[in-house]
Amino acid sequence: MILSDFARALRQLADRRFRRVLGLGLLLTVALLVAAYGVLLGVIAMLTPDSLTMPVIGEVTWVGDLLGWAGLFVILYLSIFLMVPVASAITALFLDDVAQAVEDRHYPHLPPAGRVGFAEGLRETVSFLAVIVVANLLALILLVLIPPIYPVVFYLMNGYLLGREYFLIAALRRQGPVAAKRLARANAGQIWLAGCLMAVPLSVPLLNLLIPVLGAATFTHLYHRLAGDARAA
Repeated sequence: MILSDFARALRQLADRRFRRVLGLGLLLTVALLVAAYGVLLGVIAMLTPDSLTMPVIGEVTWVGDLLGWAGLFVILYLSIFLMVPVASAITALFLDDVAQAVEDRHYPHLPPAGRVGFAEGLRETVSFLAVIVVANLLALILLVLIPPIYPVVFYLMNGYLLGREYFLIAALRRQGPVAAKRLARANAGQIWLAGCLMAVPLSVPLLNLLIPVLGAATFTHLYHRLAGDARAA
């Protein structure tokens, strides 16, 4: 059933509102990576002397340039891990537009949904971003201590965090926080699995740019399916 939710989201990818959020997400992602690279270049410039004198070779003035290029590749590599918190931020800020597009097409009988205010959405985004960044930094300890199990922990942990965030944001548009959390607890396994299915492609360059939009749409379908099952029970 989760795959059918994803397939329905994929078929709507050409929707104008999907493309708008995709464009905004792309700009946000590029801006964050450029900012991170700028900070790294600043640190390199502060720590690297203008020139070094090396035995045999003599004076070397290109160490800073070499470290700058190395830093670019480091940032590109780190983008694999950075896309998880970036995706969560994009989802929290722009989910309303994607969810509304899904509901207009697939659930036109529903009454208008409540929209999350920008200030409230920004506050939720920042708080969840802090949680997921701290969790991933702690998980990096495993990369040093027990490298073979790091990928498993990375995907399971981020699958849980992303799944919970995606689902609750979708649910809160239609019901209160108590009912939304109760529905999430009752279907924790499906939500976790769906989150893992979103987390895996987030580590694939280029493909990861589509996942925030597809994830928001998929979890909108997932919410309506689970809420319908709960009402029918």
